[in-house]
Amino acid sequence: MSTPILATKLYVPPPRTSVVLRPRLIERLDVGLRSRLILVSAPAGFGKTTIVSEWAAGGSRLEPKVRTAWLSLDEGDGDPARFLTYLVAALQTVAADVGQGVLGMLQSPQTPPTETMLATLLNEIAALPHGVVLVLDDYHRVDSEPVDGAVAFLLEHLPPQLHLVIATREDPRLPLARWRARGQLTELRAADLRFSASEGAEFLNQAMGLDLSAEDISALETRTEGWIAGLQLAALSIQGHSDAVGFIEAFTGSNRFVLDYLVEEVLQRQPQAARSFLLQTSLLDTLCGALCDAVTGQKHGKEMLERLERDNLFVVPLDDERRWYRYHHLFADVLQALARAEQPDQLAALHKRASDWYEENGSRPDAVRHALYAEDFEWAADLIERAGPMLVTSSQTAIWLNWARSLPDELIRARPVLSVWHAYALLGSGELEAAEARLTDAERWLEPGPGQPTVSVDQEQLRSLLATIAVARAYRAHSLGDVPGTVKHAQRVLELLPEGDHPRREQAIALMGMTCWASGDLQAADRVFVDYSQRQIAAGNILVAISAMTVLPDIEPTLGRLREAIDALTGLLHVVVDQGEPLPPEAADLYRGLGELVLEQGDLTAAAAHLLKSKELGEQDELPVWRWRWHVAKARLHEVQGDPEGALRLLDEAQRLFIRTPLPDARPLAALKARIWATQGRVTEALEWARERGLSVDDDLSYLHEFEHVTLARVLVAQYESEHVDGAVHDAIGLLERLLHAAEEGGRTGSAIEILAFQALAHQAQGDTSSALAPLERALSLAEPEGYVRVFVSEGPPMARLLTEAASRGIAPDSARRLLAAFREAGDAHPSGPKELLSEREVEVLQHIAAGLTNRQIAARLYLSLYTVKAHARSIYDKLDAHSRTQAVARARELGILPLH
Repeated sequence: MSTPILATKLYVPPPRTSVVLRPRLIERLDVGLRSRLILVSAPAGFGKTTIVSEWAAGGSRLEPKVRTAWLSLDEGDGDPARFLTYLVAALQTVAADVGQGVLGMLQSPQTPPTETMLATLLNEIAALPHGVVLVLDDYHRVDSEPVDGAVAFLLEHLPPQLHLVIATREDPRLPLARWRARGQLTELRAADLRFSASEGAEFLNQAMGLDLSAEDISALETRTEGWIAGLQLAALSIQGHSDAVGFIEAFTGSNRFVLDYLVEEVLQRQPQAARSFLLQTSLLDTLCGALCDAVTGQKHGKEMLERLERDNLFVVPLDDERRWYRYHHLFADVLQALARAEQPDQLAALHKRASDWYEENGSRPDAVRHALYAEDFEWAADLIERAGPMLVTSSQTAIWLNWARSLPDELIRARPVLSVWHAYALLGSGELEAAEARLTDAERWLEPGPGQPTVSVDQEQLRSLLATIAVARAYRAHSLGDVPGTVKHAQRVLELLPEGDHPRREQAIALMGMTCWASGDLQAADRVFVDYSQRQIAAGNILVAISAMTVLPDIEPTLGRLREAIDALTGLLHVVVDQGEPLPPEAADLYRGLGELVLEQGDLTAAAAHLLKSKELGEQDELPVWRWRWHVAKARLHEVQGDPEGALRLLDEAQRLFIRTPLPDARPLAALKARIWATQGRVTEALEWARERGLSVDDDLSYLHEFEHVTLARVLVAQYESEHVDGAVHDAIGLLERLLHAAEEGGRTGSAIEILAFQALAHQAQGDTSSALAPLERALSLAEPEGYVRVFVSEGPPMARLLTEAASRGIAPDSARRLLAAFREAGDAHPSGPKELLSEREVEVLQHIAAGLTNRQIAARLYLSLYTVKAHARSIYDKLDAHSRTQAVARARELGILPLH
């Protein structure tokens, strides 16, 4: 009996009226005609049929000419006879006489072998005067080895006139690897079919009639990972939605359209074993065979992942070895929503198994995360306690603190080692009072009462608990400015621990170095930190060495050892770089320090580059101390570049980010701002600062307040220049003389250079050039060997005039001319107006950003690479002190770089 033909299975789907044109894919399909097979294989909803039908509709442009035969397969086509009947019917839509012989054979009582019938068919096709493209759509719906064998035979014996295209959700059981190796296979997969940013924008705003901004489109494209059906479902949900931005922020796989689509099109088509695997492993961010086995309790995780990938079930490989995978984000959302609905009682056990596997395989952060998801707080507390040493050896304080905050408070208080680590984390975040409470909790367990067993999984830490508490108390004391208390607790540590390389002993020594620094004995402090850093480098504790070394830009320039500090930081940076990419976020502090040091030598370009690199690294992690210190360094650069308002904004931000640490606050933020006010002539505000600080020219002098007193002298000179108060300048000169004496006694050559330079300006302000040149000559003499520049250049035109006068009188003429050249370079770097902040090209890029174009669109518009556009954007953000496109545009409008409307 002949098979009735359903004609609709043979129609080429008509192109959609609102389709997004995708010439890049059309071109690849055109080129694919040179290969044996074009395979379009991707999960549901990636537009496979749409792109192939669009390509087929434009087939008339191809040379030589081809005609397209289309066959939409379904489950019934697994029968070889039916498949052949429909195959012939499809071919007859473009060549009416082809296949009559095959149809006759299918009706005969003794049906010949399939290969015999196919050979006859191929011979007829080979005689056609035109080419034929045969599209087998929805091939995944045919689960039949005989049909796979027939298609393989066709492909192995294709005549030049016939080209085969297979569109499918899963890879067919054909020798794809062999054809791929021979270059006879063209593949379009999910990564190729996903919408690009520009295609997504065209689809959403034109095809779907929305009016979304570039930021909204980018956010939606990120959430859907370019999955076309996901974008369409999101667009349908947005239509008529009053808060599109809020919808996009909340859009996940739990959206009812997405949920219904994936359940209906994907999950309901899976066998029970695969569905169960998907739900059980949906809680994993990344998947490998062994981890899946541990979570599911099965033994086929690797095979199942390979099958899921082969079947295009929204699985994304993460490496070339096909070891690690992840689920498409929206698909993972759907799976997790179903798991919560269908298997709520299993989730805790699944998370616990994942936690155990990660701990056994050395990934403690993942182990902690899953333990907390499982709400197995005892186990989580064990893990978090074991992770305590990371607070000392790295800068991951914020991560550890977040873990601890997830634990019940009584559980932490009952564990002395965990309590102490919690105190360390709180100290690292500047929460000194909360840290004290945790230390008190821990001390209760030093002498537990009867029947009170001490709970700890880290017996070594428990044995050194007393010393660990003492280190924490020393840290806290110094953060509060209590030098005697710091010394007392640090000495207690040294008494408790024998000489050796015990980390607590090393920490106590470093804190003793802090007391030397705060007391003004910078030479002793310098020795402590240099030796400490070298011991840490030798022990391989590079991150600890970085934390110690980065105090040198504060200490050594003050001592007049600018080059020594640069050499030390550069040397350590080489060690870090030699360890390979990626650089640790902690290296951000090395770049920050180098930026400050080369700025002292007047190299503004290098300083800006170091600070930019520091920012790139530092923003990868939560580094609370680095954050405010970076803003201070950047403010100094802005000040030298002649942008005092920019410097003040950065100092305001630094003030917001500031936390208390053991670092001596030798250059208070308020004093830094007062200096800028003084140079701006904002004398009233500067004097108010001095009044609030209770500063007087008759104060006893100390290193820790040296910067404030020099600032006071500057404010007084500014008052003299502004209000002509003679007493003010005399007071300033007297104060500077005392400060100079104190700096020289303390061996602080760097301080002496600054004081001498400003002494010269104070005399110059009175019109006494002769008296001004004497301290200037001494300052130049001290500055020359180490290459100090900023201290002179940042004084602006008055210093330039004085240096010109010095050079004309033969006073240190070489030094004076070198510094005058630096003035000219700073002037070149210093923009004459806001518009000159940005280059012409950067303004051009910014204009396109303001117009809502994506980086890719800007690259196409300006004929630049995407990388170049991103580099321009980073530079714009940096120059405008912005963190987003919106901020950059707003700041540019504020500065008049862009028009307001």
